[in-house]
Amino acid sequence: MADSLFSAAGIEAGYGRVQVLWGAGLDVGVGESVVLLGPNGAGKTTLLKVLIGLMPAWSGTLSFAGKPITGLRTDKRVRLGLSYMSELGVFPGLSIEENLHIGGQFVSKATLRVRMDELYSAFPDLAARKSALAGSLSGGQRKMCGIAKALAAGPRLLIMDEPSAGLSPLFVFQVIEILGRFRSTGLSLLIAEQNVAFLDLADRVFTLENGRIGFEGTVAALHQDDALHRAYFGLG
Repeated sequence: MADSLFSAAGIEAGYGRVQVLWGAGLDVGVGESVVLLGPNGAGKTTLLKVLIGLMPAWSGTLSFAGKPITGLRTDKRVRLGLSYMSELGVFPGLSIEENLHIGGQFVSKATLRVRMDELYSAFPDLAARKSALAGSLSGGQRKMCGIAKALAAGPRLLIMDEPSAGLSPLFVFQVIEILGRFRSTGLSLLIAEQNVAFLDLADRVFTLENGRIGFEGTVAALHQDDALHRAYFGLG
């Protein structure tokens, strides 16, 4: 595996007295793409919120680029090089341009100007509608805006919660293609999904069910595990 960039171990968390995560852990290497695969209700969103700092871990440890970040605030994690895209991904009542400015709020103005030019070049549909409200965009365009917003921070690791949500198969393919392009620049990815199409991006896969990590390994190994193959690919 590539040198470790991010790791989480023994994560337990929940809401009130309801425990959702039970000793969950995963890791992402430098330049690696990891898919966290699981059904709705498995705990994927809860785990991602703990990783980015939007929820506290009841127990467990987190590290990024060799530094412990378990108790670090979200904004400090972003400054270190973590970026998070929620399932919604954007602020609907703000323009595309304003969303990108929020995404890049912790970088210098000069750096952000250059980065936004690069992002508009990568997302020409957004460039043509900079002043349009994100809420007025089509589902696919809104997802592209969410990706651009997350990338405006210049992250080393992009954490994404179900980027396929609400998209047609055509737009899912376009999102995968876009992410593949940025991955080729050295960006590390951690993508929580239930859509197996995103395995096309994966170097490794973790499965999460009922708050626990089950399988960990390559996509090829996932295919070779008959029970998992049937569960995720619907094949007998």
